[in-house]
Amino acid sequence: MWKTGLLLLFWGLLTSSELQQEATKPEPRNQPPSGKLDFGYVPQGVYKTLAYYEPGVIGILFHMVHAFLYVVQPNPFPEDLVVKVAKDKFGAIQSEYQKPENIVLTLQAIYYETGFMVCAVLGLLFMVLLPLVGLFFCLCRCCENCGGEMHQRQRKNAECQRGLLTTLLFATSLIITAGVLCAYAANQNLSSQLKGMKSLVSSNLKDLQTFANETPTQIDYLIAQYATAKYTVISDLDNVGPLLGGNIHVELGTEVCPALDGVLRMAGAMRETKEALENVSVSLEVLQEATGKLHFNLSLVRSSLNRTLNDPGCSDEDSDATTAQLCRSIHSSLAQLHVSANFTRLPDVNNQLESVNQVLKTDLSNIIQKGFSSFNGTPGMVSDQMRTVVEGARGMLDVISTNISSFSKVFPLHSSLANFTNFISHTQSKIEDSYPEIDQIDFYRWICCIGLCCMVVLILAFNFLAILCGTMGYDKHASPTTRGCVSNTGGTLLMAGVGFSFLFSWILMGVVTATFLVGGNLEKLVCEPFHTKQLFKVLDTPHLVNPEWRNFIPGYMYNDSDLDLTVESFYSNCKNNRSLYSAMRLDKVFNVTTLLNSSLYTKEVVKMFDSVKIDLRGIVLLESEGKQSLIDFSETGVAEINYAAYLEEVNKGVTQVDLLSYANELEAQTDLMPKGPLQTSLKGHANSLRQIHSQLVIPMEQAMSTLNQSIRLLERTASDLPNKITDVLKSIEAAQYLISQNATHVVIQETEKYKQTIVGYFRQYIEWVRTSLTMEVAACKPFSNIVDTVEIVACSFLVDSLNTFWFGLGCCALFLLPSIILSVKLAKFYRRMDTEDVYDDIETIPMKTMEIGNNGYHNECLQGIQNPVMTR
Repeated sequence: MWKTGLLLLFWGLLTSSELQQEATKPEPRNQPPSGKLDFGYVPQGVYKTLAYYEPGVIGILFHMVHAFLYVVQPNPFPEDLVVKVAKDKFGAIQSEYQKPENIVLTLQAIYYETGFMVCAVLGLLFMVLLPLVGLFFCLCRCCENCGGEMHQRQRKNAECQRGLLTTLLFATSLIITAGVLCAYAANQNLSSQLKGMKSLVSSNLKDLQTFANETPTQIDYLIAQYATAKYTVISDLDNVGPLLGGNIHVELGTEVCPALDGVLRMAGAMRETKEALENVSVSLEVLQEATGKLHFNLSLVRSSLNRTLNDPGCSDEDSDATTAQLCRSIHSSLAQLHVSANFTRLPDVNNQLESVNQVLKTDLSNIIQKGFSSFNGTPGMVSDQMRTVVEGARGMLDVISTNISSFSKVFPLHSSLANFTNFISHTQSKIEDSYPEIDQIDFYRWICCIGLCCMVVLILAFNFLAILCGTMGYDKHASPTTRGCVSNTGGTLLMAGVGFSFLFSWILMGVVTATFLVGGNLEKLVCEPFHTKQLFKVLDTPHLVNPEWRNFIPGYMYNDSDLDLTVESFYSNCKNNRSLYSAMRLDKVFNVTTLLNSSLYTKEVVKMFDSVKIDLRGIVLLESEGKQSLIDFSETGVAEINYAAYLEEVNKGVTQVDLLSYANELEAQTDLMPKGPLQTSLKGHANSLRQIHSQLVIPMEQAMSTLNQSIRLLERTASDLPNKITDVLKSIEAAQYLISQNATHVVIQETEKYKQTIVGYFRQYIEWVRTSLTMEVAACKPFSNIVDTVEIVACSFLVDSLNTFWFGLGCCALFLLPSIILSVKLAKFYRRMDTEDVYDDIETIPMKTMEIGNNGYHNECLQGIQNPVMTR
C-alpha cells in the first residue's frame, strides 16, 4: 500500500493541479530578437538539516577506540562473505550447513572474527577464573596463608619496597581512574546526544514538509514560465517585418544594393560630365581669346626691343664692347617671345554639352531613390503579407498554453502530497510520543552505566583512601606491631578494595565482553563500510534480495530490475541535491520527454509558416525612364571628343619661354650696361614682359589647369562608356529578375530561419523544463539527510559511545588485576601485625616475639632475653 502511495507522490511531483496562469503571467520582457530566453531560477526550499557531526574533544577517545578495533580486526570488509551470507539468508532454500560451501563460509567468518573471538575468550576466562581465584584466595587467607598471617618479616629494603608498591598502586589507580572517566564521558555523551537527536529528527521531518510544500510551487513556476516564451514569440510576431522582412532585405541586398549603387554612381558620373564639359567649354573660350591678346602683346614687345637694339649705342663703333655683345645676345633671344599653345584649332564641345543637358532633364537620382525606397519597403511588405499568419499563430499560442497547463491535471499531486504530509505528521507524532519512553530507557541505561562506574569508583575510593591513610599514618620509628590506627585503617581499606575487586571485576568484564562484541562488530561491519561506501556495494549486489532481481529498488518499485538504479546512485544523487525525478529514474513511469516533445506544440505553427507565400514582385528597382536616361547618356558623343588634341595643347606651355624668367634675365643683362637711355629702355621692356605674364599668362595657366583636369575626367568617363552602361543595365535587370522571379529561394530560406527561431523559443522552454525537472525540481536532499541522520545517530551517537564505554570499562577491569596484587602486598606495610621479627643485640638473629600485650607493645620482660622461645 505504501509503495503505491510513494509512486503517486513521485508522479505528482512533476505536475501541478491548480495553476492560476492568468494571475501569474509575467510582464513581457524586452529581449533581443532570437536571443536566449531567461526563465529565471526555480524557487528552492531551504533545508535546515545539517547532517554533519563533529564529536569535539571526545572524538580523541573515538579515534583511540577505532585504532584499537583496527588492531583487533585489521582485515578488510568481507564484502563477498557478507553477500554470500545475505543471499543464503534471503534465499528460498534453507541453508544446509553440512555442505562444503557452507563450511567454507563458516571458516571465512571465523577467520574474519578471529580478533573478536580471541578477545571474547580472554574475557570469558577472566569472568570464570577471577571469581574462582578470589574464592580460593579468601579460603587461603582464612587459613592464614596467602598473606593472611598477621606477621611481617623484617627486611632491610622494606622502606624501598613499601614506596615502590605505593607508587605502582597509585599509578595503577590513576589508569583505572582514566578508564572510568572515559566510560563516564561516553555514558554522558550518549545521553546528551540522544537529547540532541530530537532536534535532528525534527529538522529532518521539517525538511520533508518543506520538500512537500515547495514541490507544487516549483511545478507551478515551470508552467508559469511558458508566458516568457509566449510573450517573446508574440514580440517576434509583432516585429515580423523587421525580423523576417529585414533578413530577406539583407539577403537580397547583396545583389540589389550593388546594382542600385552602380546606377547611382552613373548618375553622379552624368553630373560630373556636365560640369566637366562646361569647364572645357568656358576654359577653351578663355584660352582662345587670351591667346590672341598674348600674341599681339608679344609682337609689340619684340618690335620695341628690335628698335631699341638698333640704337647707335649698340652698333656704334665707339660703343663699349660689352654692351655690343649684350645687345647681340638679347637680339638673338627675341625669337623665343612667341605663343606656344594654339587653342584656336581645338574643336568645341557644345554639342556634347547640349546632349548631356538633355539627358539630365530626367532626374535619374530621384528615380534611383524611388528604387531604394521600394526595395527598403520589403519589411513592410512582408509584414502586410504575414498578417494572417501572425494572427493565426497568436491563437495557436493560447491553445499551446492550455495544453501545457493540462499537464497539471494528469496526476493528483495535491492529494498525493496531502497524504504524504499526513504521513509525515503522523510519523512525527509517533516519534514524539515515543520520546518519553526513549528517555526512560536511556535513564535506566544511564543508571546501569553509572552503577558500573560506581563499582570502579568504590574500589578507587578504597585505594586512594588507603594510600592516603597509609602515607599520612606512616611512622618510620614504629614497628609492624606498633603501627598507628591511621596506617592500619589504610591497610584495611586496601583489603576491602581487594574484596570488592573480586566481587565486581567479573561483572565488569562480562559487560565489557558483551558490549565489545556488539559494538565492535557494528563498527566494523556497518559504520566503517558505510563511510567507505562498501555497504552500498553490498546492497547493490545483483540478485541479493531476490534471485530474479538485478537491482532490487527498480525491481520492487517498477518491476524492472534491469533499470540502472542502485542504492548508491540514489544516495549520491540526493547527496548532491539532484531532482527526485533523476535520482529515482521516474522516467520509467513518467517519461517527461514524451510529454515535453516540442513537436506536439509547434507542429501547427510549423504548418502555418510552411504555407507562407511572400510576393515581392511589387518592388521596382529602376523605372524605364531611368534606363532610357542611361542609354541616352551613352549616346551623348562624349566618347567622340579628340582628347589627344586637347591634351597635346594643354601639355604645351603658354609661351615658348617663361616670360618672368626672360624678363629677369633681360634686366640682369641690362644692369651690366652703362647707364643711359639704352639701359633705361631695356628695363622698361623687361617690366612690360612681367606685366604681360601677370595679366595674361597666369590666367591662361589657370584655365589650362582647369581644362586639363576636365579633359582627363571626361576621358576617364568616356572610356568604354557604352559597355559600362550596358553592365549597369544588366546588373539592375538581374537584380530585378531576382526579386521578381527568383526571390522564392531566399524567402523560403529566411522564412525557415524565422520559423526555427519561433520554434526555438518553445524548444528552449521545453528543454529548460526538462532540465529543471531532472536537476532542480523536488531536490531530494532530505532523503540523503535522513540516511546521514540515521548513520549519525546509530554510529556516531550510539556505536561510538558504546565502544568508548566498554573501552574505558575494560581498561578498568584489566588493571584491577595488578591493583589486587599490589593492594595485597602493600597491606602488609600498612596494617598492624600481631607478631614481628626481633633481633638479638649480639648475634642479630631475627626471632619472633613471644607475646603481645593488650596495648599492642612488646612485654618488657622478654626484650632482653637472648634467644627467646616463640610462643603464642
